Amino acid sequence: MARYSRNDEAGVELPKAKLDRESLTQALELFGYLHPYRVRFAAAMVSLFASSLLSLSFPYLAGSLIDSAMGHTQGSGSLVGVDRTAMLLVGILVVQASLSYFHFLTFSTAGQSSVVDLRRDTYARLISLPMSFFAQRRVGELASRLSADLVQIEDTLISILPQFLRQSTLLVGGIGLIAVTSLKLTGIMLVSLPVLTVVAVVFGRKTRKIAREAQDRLADTATIVEETLQGIVNVKAFANESYELRRYHEGLLTFLKSTLRGAKLRAGFIAFVVFSLFGSIVLVLWSGARLLQAGEITFGDLTRFILYTTFVAGAMGQFAELYSQLQRAIGATQRVRELLREHGEVEPSLTSAQPSELARLRGDVVFEHVHFTYPSRQGVEVLQDISLSALSGQRIALVGPSGAGKSTLISLLLRLYDPSRGQVLIDGLDAREYRLAELRAQMSMVPQEVMLFGGSIAENIAYGKPGATLDEIQRAAQQANAHDFIQGFPEGYSTLVGDRGIKLSGGQRQRIAIARAILKNPAILILDEATSSLDSESERLIQEALETLMQGRTSFIIAHRLATVRHVDRIIVIADGRIVESGTHDELQALEQGVYRRLAALQFRG
Repeated sequence: MARYSRNDEAGVELPKAKLDRESLTQALELFGYLHPYRVRFAAAMVSLFASSLLSLSFPYLAGSLIDSAMGHTQGSGSLVGVDRTAMLLVGILVVQASLSYFHFLTFSTAGQSSVVDLRRDTYARLISLPMSFFAQRRVGELASRLSADLVQIEDTLISILPQFLRQSTLLVGGIGLIAVTSLKLTGIMLVSLPVLTVVAVVFGRKTRKIAREAQDRLADTATIVEETLQGIVNVKAFANESYELRRYHEGLLTFLKSTLRGAKLRAGFIAFVVFSLFGSIVLVLWSGARLLQAGEITFGDLTRFILYTTFVAGAMGQFAELYSQLQRAIGATQRVRELLREHGEVEPSLTSAQPSELARLRGDVVFEHVHFTYPSRQGVEVLQDISLSALSGQRIALVGPSGAGKSTLISLLLRLYDPSRGQVLIDGLDAREYRLAELRAQMSMVPQEVMLFGGSIAENIAYGKPGATLDEIQRAAQQANAHDFIQGFPEGYSTLVGDRGIKLSGGQRQRIAIARAILKNPAILILDEATSSLDSESERLIQEALETLMQGRTSFIIAHRLATVRHVDRIIVIADGRIVESGTHDELQALEQGVYRRLAALQFRG
């Protein structure tokens, strides 16, 4: 089973995968995004390896420096003189600094460039996936794949892999040079370091467990804040500020308890490390002093040994965390690979969309014995044997109780889903025979709940026709009765609408959505009670705009207010996933026990 570790920055759970051949092979497939930058990445690896080797020369030269000062240097070929050794150390330091600058910059360039490509492809695949995929996933989970998972992969390429190479070089090289310096002291060190390593691993696991718990509690408080701010109107309307404050305070206290438990454990671990580390140094110094007295080693040898021991201990201490980070990185690559392997509806491109090869549709629509079941709700048939037709230019109203299947029918028309049985014909051809992007390019929808993007008013209207000129945008806004209120803003069409259009009223958002649909100039129009949020005067003007818009277009109108569909060509009444009535307003009103007549009586009586 996958284990989970809290990513502190992203605040989400990341899976920790086992480091075996299969998981590494899968990860290497994703790391193929490094291929275009392989020369840079290889150069950075070579530079890092050379820099690590130079680091290993410091303890040796430090020992030589001390031996030179103590007069222990022998042989004319040896490094002689304190000044010469110090100059050599400075020279190596300059070279190492240059190599460090080069490999850090090159790793960052190659790693971030490859992750940018990966982010682009992951996002492209995500937005291309069918609605059945999104119906079974949470938005937060999908967002984490573009944030936490990809951040983890980026850290692996830029930091974790280079550090793994560096620490491996220091560990192997340090142990080898320690053995060359003194086998006796090496034996003493190797006895003490494994004990420290085991204790560090045990403490590390416990502290990570407590840290995960603390992050869970902190996430709970973040949820409280999010819910409170999203429902701030209700909070104030019910005067529940004190209640929300108490709820948040209790969550913070729970978080504080978990954090303090972790702090106590970390404090104990730090005390143990300080005692053990310095105890080991004392042991090594004591043993080294005895060997120094016996003349078996020099001061320089002892200095080299202590410094190499520090290198080895530091490397061993890093490996536990590096291993954990690699596990998280492998888990992140597995989640991203799962997403990239999903089959999308369409393949979006960074370049401009190709000109449509599909001629403008007439707009003849036929639902032929359509049945439908949502993939996430198998066994519950939402639509049952739906058959209806709409000729080019006709206006078809879909009415019925909530949950009857009206929106599902529209989803099939837009091909957000395909029928479980039966078919949807458009201009006599099965909708599945058309290229999806070309088909949807000739449809436009004005939803009841309008969601605007966080740009300007002009950008939101132009969403119906990317690249539209300002004149085209203004003409569409005028037809939608939006131009006057837009011009009333100080910044006009450049006014930012805010997150999801929060700076605009419901009626203003709806008129912008209508302008967006007008600009698209579709062959098939879908209106989901498009005037429901407007006042009486605006509704009258918008109805006039919609009358113009619907001319010559096949229009499907989901109607909740029956007064808006009295003059359509045909009203389809849907109940429990079936068509129960069909006809004009007058024909359906004439049915004494009809569903439409009952619904109309309830509304018009109110």
